Amino acid sequence: MTFKQLEAFFWVVQAGGFAQAATRLHTTQSAVSKRIQELESLFDTALFDRSMRSARLTEKGEEMFMQAKRLLDQRDATVELLQRPEVLERHVRIGVTELTAMTWLPRLVGAIEANFPRVIIEPRVDASVMLRDKLLDDEVDLMIVPEMFNDQRFVSKRVGVVEHALMCKPGLVGRRRRLRTDDLTAHRLLTQDDRSGTGQLYNRWLRSIGVKTANTVFSNSLVALIGLTVSGMGISYLPRKCLAPMVDSGALEVLNVSPALPSAPYAAVCRGDRQSGLVASIARLAQEHCDFGRIFQTQ
Repeated sequence: MTFKQLEAFFWVVQAGGFAQAATRLHTTQSAVSKRIQELESLFDTALFDRSMRSARLTEKGEEMFMQAKRLLDQRDATVELLQRPEVLERHVRIGVTELTAMTWLPRLVGAIEANFPRVIIEPRVDASVMLRDKLLDDEVDLMIVPEMFNDQRFVSKRVGVVEHALMCKPGLVGRRRRLRTDDLTAHRLLTQDDRSGTGQLYNRWLRSIGVKTANTVFSNSLVALIGLTVSGMGISYLPRKCLAPMVDSGALEVLNVSPALPSAPYAAVCRGDRQSGLVASIARLAQEHCDFGRIFQTQ
């Protein structure tokens, strides 16, 4: 029995099919099928129920999957322990939200490549809830998201804090730059829904101060929210520091609202049962390089 056979079996199950496993392992579907057949021949038992159209495990296959997962985890832990950082070979999948992708993600990837030259980083950009699900499904190894998930299955390390402000097109609310909370109900709100960690935070804040409006536009695209706000569609909460140039140029106006918006802490999060020295090192690099102050940062 080889690790290649175990990897093929594991990823057919984990990724949901032979073609998906081949993509994940950077090989061909026929090579994956051959490794599975070798495993089944070795143990003289079927691991998949081939009467089904999908790759569904047999009872023995379920048991084998748990053993394969355990062995592969032990192999990875041993490799990380014994190999020097400069020769460690791994693919690490990092899930980030759009704001991180628009600001400091390139700097983080550059720092990882400098410290771990043979590690391949595979970024995934998505909403916080979608990244949480990917982390639970082993589709990402680490996610950098707003601190909104109080889940005992996760290990979290804070990397930074984002200050948001309510913004609009200059002149949209007249000459008043200071608003009471009930003034917000007279305007269309541009917001993210609860698939976004930031959306959860600020939608909860709006409810806590009694702001209820049916005139709301939802979008989980930060770029779209910025565009809609600049065009005068309504008021939105946007990251203050990285959009300061747009405020200075007159494209956006910052509104003062009492009470002020809470800040949004961000964290690097991994699964507690998948802890890895490499992933922990990447989380520390995220702490060192986190910078939400500028958009489109280069390495």
